[in-house]
Amino acid sequence: MSDPTEKPRRAAKALRKGFDAGNAEAIARVRAVLPDAAEIKHADALHVIAREAGFASWPKLKFARETAAMDRAARAERLKMALFHGQTWVAEALLAETPDLGRDNFGLVCALYDRDRVAEVLARDPAAATRIVGIRRPMTHLAFSQHFKGGGSRPDMLAVADLLLAHGADVNDSYPYDGDENAPLSALYGALGHAGNLPLAEWLLEHGADPNDGESLYHSTELGHTEGLRLLLRHGARPERTNALPRALDFNDHEAVRLLLEAGADPNEGVEQHPSGEPSFVIPALHQAARRMCDARMIAMLLEAGADPSMRYREMTPYSMARVYGNPAAADLIAGAGGDTALSREERLLVAAAEDTLPEGEFIDPAKLPLDYRNLLRAMLHLPGKLPHVRRLVEIGLEYDRPDEMGLTPVQIAGWEGLPEVITYFLRLKPDLSHVNGYGGTLLSTIIHGSENCPARSERDHIACARLALDEGVALPTRAIEFAGEPDMAEFLSGWAEAHPGQVVEGGIG
Repeated sequence: MSDPTEKPRRAAKALRKGFDAGNAEAIARVRAVLPDAAEIKHADALHVIAREAGFASWPKLKFARETAAMDRAARAERLKMALFHGQTWVAEALLAETPDLGRDNFGLVCALYDRDRVAEVLARDPAAATRIVGIRRPMTHLAFSQHFKGGGSRPDMLAVADLLLAHGADVNDSYPYDGDENAPLSALYGALGHAGNLPLAEWLLEHGADPNDGESLYHSTELGHTEGLRLLLRHGARPERTNALPRALDFNDHEAVRLLLEAGADPNEGVEQHPSGEPSFVIPALHQAARRMCDARMIAMLLEAGADPSMRYREMTPYSMARVYGNPAAADLIAGAGGDTALSREERLLVAAAEDTLPEGEFIDPAKLPLDYRNLLRAMLHLPGKLPHVRRLVEIGLEYDRPDEMGLTPVQIAGWEGLPEVITYFLRLKPDLSHVNGYGGTLLSTIIHGSENCPARSERDHIACARLALDEGVALPTRAIEFAGEPDMAEFLSGWAEAHPGQVVEGGIG
């Protein structure tokens, strides 16, 4: 089968060759699209060719050529993935080409908010409202769809929800994450945590969805506002055993923390005992605030709410954690509240690294550290201005490539956070670039996931991190390009694949 993008690829190579040779026509064509270009890469030439053909970017031209060669079933499958991943431009392009695409798949019909088609199907087959389509039932197809970010209308979306409910669909429907029946993802989580779809989340709650589904409250603290959190709390969400309070502290979010404390969140919630007898660790709020560099106002809020300044968590006190992470304001308030201020020899050395007062010739034995301190690099590298502190910790012997409890290594976290300077430092240390974390992710897939999900992604540079990883020779799977949900990342990966075909491998990413 011929490559539908072969002709524009050849045109891009010719354009770049002409530009590099000083050809006036080639220079004029490039400058019409990239007026400040003094030199161009292959990806730039592809971009120019795409613009000349009437497309906004090379991925959009490439997508149009490739989907033209797909049959209807393949295009419908691609539309399903685009709606789930929030690739609005992909969904819009497919629907512009084939407006009735997906009419034969009831899950897609629901994800597209096609109220008339839903009504038509249910009129002749009421059981379709509760029948699994693929891996999910219709209510979760609707809830996990991000069509509202593109062309989907709110009235149509809610009308589809009403129709499904009237024909027996369950507002508490869920599907097993990655096939694990013990890890269900609810429709409410799909609407609120996955898609950020507050109107549908509100509809689900008003029609009886359980706000205590084990996921939604935690993820509501990540939305960048408190509307979702307030919505869940109004409908009876309970903060205990959700980790929502520690997650809100990740963002030094005073309003979210206040709401959770008023709803009964316990700042001293810590070690629990599972029925299996194994301990489950939930970090107490004061420890979390100390290590996340929360400000004095937050520390005071927690102390006022009854946080124990001497509570031990995995052998560590809040004071120790504040000193080790370099949060002096928190340490002073905790000490002033009567907190335990004793430090072990290992803790004193970690404090010296934080304060840049390391004694010459002293090193730490990582095996003697509490687990959280052994994973200190991974836990703190995303905090502002911490790279010098990270370097000092490596100097005294902290393990720079140690996976944490979820198998994530410091270099992977630096990539997920979109921090080029930090990832550059760890790459110089020669970490294991073939490492696969507990989520099934590689370094590159973790960076791509961060470009779509890292709460601070608008302020970070995930493309620069991806470039650094690819410069180190990591493989570029074809599905990484196909399903990158962030358009600029998709364009970058596509351009890299064109320029480095030998680095592209078939298959998926974690």
